Amino acid sequence: MTRYMRNIAVLAKPEVTYGVDAAPTGAANAMLLVNARIEPLVGEEVSRELTLPYMGHQGSILVGDYVRMTAELEIAGSGAAGTPPAGGPLLRACGMSEVITAGVDVKYQFVSSLQESASLYFNLDGVLHKMLGVRGTFTGSLTPRQVPRFALTVTGLLGPVTDTALPAVNVAAFQKPVPVNKANTTISLHGYAGACEGLTFDIGNQIEPRLLINQEKIEHVDRAMTGNAIFEAPSLATKNWFETARLHTTGVLAAQHGTVAGNIVKFDAAAVQIGRPTYGDSQKIVNNSLPLMFTPVAGNDEFTITFQ
Repeated sequence: MTRYMRNIAVLAKPEVTYGVDAAPTGAANAMLLVNARIEPLVGEEVSRELTLPYMGHQGSILVGDYVRMTAELEIAGSGAAGTPPAGGPLLRACGMSEVITAGVDVKYQFVSSLQESASLYFNLDGVLHKMLGVRGTFTGSLTPRQVPRFALTVTGLLGPVTDTALPAVNVAAFQKPVPVNKANTTISLHGYAGACEGLTFDIGNQIEPRLLINQEKIEHVDRAMTGNAIFEAPSLATKNWFETARLHTTGVLAAQHGTVAGNIVKFDAAAVQIGRPTYGDSQKIVNNSLPLMFTPVAGNDEFTITFQ
């Protein structure tokens, strides 16, 4: 039977108990992703290095097996203020808490302990790969004339691989995104809201498969969030990024994408430090590329994503 790369279904559901299959379904837990790809058997190979009176490959033993998926998730609202976005389980599996204020908004903010996990099913045209205890990290981008996306890398314990028919999926809860442009998007950095060529960020989770005797887990062991913003280069009197960098000044990043309630996503950071600015150009217009370091103020507050 021929199988087609186009036919993929991904389901994800938060786990109540770490590593215990949460049994996601196509009706309730389908994910609408872009460029979803699976590495079905990641790990190491150990050579036996046998001493023999002849040459030749001796084969190897596969150890430390786990699974990894990469995919992109469109940045869009949930459809109604105070309702979690349909992709929320993946954000929660990337070390973020979910705080719901009914009828107002849903906020995602970092945690440094008791991180959640998810069960993820990746069905590639009739072959089901189960990933358990899934945790991960993601990057994000707001680039003019593009659809904004989170780019996820998630890692899970190796579950069963079985011949299983593709499920019927319901992705109606996923909202259609709007493009990044002047009408839909605003970005301010350190109080400056000049012409912006884009913002990227990397939440920088360090994910470690920890496969021990008596216990196997995917651990989230550290985080160091970074990013980059590109603005048309202003006069120094308007904004002196070089002095801002030299003084190690921290300041606010505020970005919003979307203008209609139910499809608004905000990105806020209270203490962003600017790294060493560089010059570049776009369409022969000079710009500044600004490395960003997202620092906490009181802890776990260096970055907040708000859906409203």
